Parts: sequence; structure tokens; C-alpha cells
Amino acid sequence: MPEKPDFDLAVVHRYFSADCFNKTWDYIDNPHRSPDEDLVMLQTAMTSLWHWSQREDVTPRNFSIGNWQISRVFALLGQADNARRYAEASLKYAEAGEPFYIAYAYEALARAEMIAGNTSKMQEYLEKAFALAEKVEDEEDKQVIMGDLGNIKR
Repeated sequence: MPEKPDFDLAVVHRYFSADCFNKTWDYIDNPHRSPDEDLVMLQTAMTSLWHWSQREDVTPRNFSIGNWQISRVFALLGQADNARRYAEASLKYAEAGEPFYIAYAYEALARAEMIAGNTSKMQEYLEKAFALAEKVEDEEDKQVIMGDLGNIKR
């Protein structure tokens, strides 16, 4: 069994939870990813969520966001079942939270169903997401979620 490290694990988890999340976004935003970059995108998203899971200050919102990001990555990779699985986890953690995060969980579910070709389920989730997005009070947040919902092909 390895010896206890001579560095502060809490600092490591704080650093990598955020750093890997942000690196994943760099890959998500790159429309010209290589297959190797697709793999790294998935690895950084998973690593971010794992580091969040090790933090003492983790909240259901953090789990919702981390699972949402992994769902988005799987959607980009065309893996509907995995995208759905992580979207469902995102919804589970978001359900007691603010409309913004619940709307994003439904956005992820809609995106997963879009990838799967299940247009009726996609439409059902989109309607829920749009209804929740309308309840978002912060206008900037509302514009962000509405923009992402608008990118899902009906």
C-alpha cells in the first residue's frame, strides 16, 4: 500500500476538479478534435468529477454539473446510452435545486435522445427544459440555457 503523500490532498482535489473541468470545455469548444483529443476530453471530464467526489465541500450541484458535462461529452462522441446515463445522474442531483440546473439536466437528456434518434423523448425533455428555463431569474443564465436548448435539432 502506498505511503501517505507529502502534499495536501485537499488542495490537489480542489485544483484538479476545476482544472480538468475547464480543460474539458476547451475540448468541447473545439469542433476539429482528433480521435485522441476526444479521448482526452472524456478523461478530463471523468477526472474532474472524480476529484469533486473526493472534496469535503462537494454539493449535489457539483455532482449535477459534473455529470451534465460528462453527458455532453458522450453526446459529442455519439454515445447516446452513456450520455443518457450521465444525464439521468445530473437530474438526480439537480432535482432539489434551482431551475437552471434542472433545466440543464433535461437539456442533457434531450441531447442524449437526439443522438439516439428518439425524437418523441427528445421533445418531451426539451419541453421540460424550456419550461424550467423560463423560471430562471438571472437573464444571463436564462440566455445561456436557451441558447443551448436552441442548438438541439428538433
